[in-house]
Amino acid sequence: MNQNKTRVLVTGADGFIGSHLTEALLDKGYAVRALSQYNSFNNWGWLEEIHHPDLEVVTGDVRDPNYCREITRGIDTVYHLAALIAIPYSYVAPDSYVDTNIKGTLNMCQATRDNGVRRIVVTSTSEVYGTALRVPIDEGHPKQPQSPYSATKIGADAIALSFHNAFELPVVVARPFNTYGPRQSARAIIPTIISQIASGQREIKVGDLSPTRDFNFVLDTAAGFIALGEAEGVEGKEINIATGTEISMRDTLSLIAEIMGCDVEYVVDPARLRPSGSEVFRLCGDNSLITSLTDWRPRFDIRSGLEKTIEWFTRPENLSKYKSGIYNV
Repeated sequence: MNQNKTRVLVTGADGFIGSHLTEALLDKGYAVRALSQYNSFNNWGWLEEIHHPDLEVVTGDVRDPNYCREITRGIDTVYHLAALIAIPYSYVAPDSYVDTNIKGTLNMCQATRDNGVRRIVVTSTSEVYGTALRVPIDEGHPKQPQSPYSATKIGADAIALSFHNAFELPVVVARPFNTYGPRQSARAIIPTIISQIASGQREIKVGDLSPTRDFNFVLDTAAGFIALGEAEGVEGKEINIATGTEISMRDTLSLIAEIMGCDVEYVVDPARLRPSGSEVFRLCGDNSLITSLTDWRPRFDIRSGLEKTIEWFTRPENLSKYKSGIYNV
């Protein structure tokens, strides 16, 4: 990694959004230290496909405060994405979410404070808002923890902001709405539909198709993170990354089928339904704050983003990585 370039750390870099953010940062000329979760296979997740002279891959775990202190030394900006994110799994393993999402964020905040990092961008989620009480959802919308996952993200956001208030830690909370695109886990609605259709299935297993979402294409989400890492005057703020539009799950399925040129029927799979009090029925974000503080604007509408996503998933070498017949919580 080039020591003369601005050095940034991305935690959760081996995941869906983190790997795209890593690539975007490298394209902008940063030297990137990318954290992949330690495993005995020495597998770097989606980082396995990224090769660049200014990329340094390290393996470890944000649950270890000493390790967090080690990897933040000499770093200018931290993009903290490492988290457990699958909502269904949070119903059965909530302790894991507390340890990774809340304690992991605490460890990263303490480490960046100890090492004098210029900026830490902490990743939140639109799930903290729960079902919209008003639309579009601005940053002042009440928080509604409708799953253990969202509760831990609310806690993580609060930890990060407490370090800003108590210790003047230069933190900004980035709150992306529903991100989709190449490399996304099959647990999410868009890849599960695409992978089933691409595998030849015509009865598509889904959960509730009535909720609406504000879908961000992953390259727009990554650009939003970088904008918040570079902008002045954003410290101590919670900032949405959103398109300001919404589409129902049912209309999303229909649009995917249209783009892929397939006639399909959907079948509700009870295993994919959230508990009634946990489902978030409407999300549509207000992006006026990020557009007033930065030059970020969404570049992809839902159709253009889906076309790129479908093109990636339907390549045999990519589709083979997904088990389309198995519901992945």
